[in-house]
Amino acid sequence: MRKGNVCGACTGALMVLGLMYGETCAGDKEGRQRTNALNDQMMDRFSEVNGSCLCNELLGCDIRTPEGKQYARDHHLFTEFCPKMVASAVKILEKILSARKEA
Repeated sequence: MRKGNVCGACTGALMVLGLMYGETCAGDKEGRQRTNALNDQMMDRFSEVNGSCLCNELLGCDIRTPEGKQYARDHHLFTEFCPKMVASAVKILEKILSARKEA
């Protein structure tokens, strides 16, 4: 985390999908394929809605650097923007889970 890669909100949603639909034992190829497909859906939808799934791209700064971190703090990105990404990830995850229940 805090490396500017996949947004933590998106990562959290991916963890939920993995826990719910992932491999049930070593070598569970069906579980792996199912989760890979759901993870692709999550990341694709998150990117479509938010413009990217990468933290640095979403924030518009490189939080790996002191200057980037300061920019994010100065512009209240961690306290105002990031919570919006969490809400977006939850909304997308809910839609994916709802579609799974209906299927």
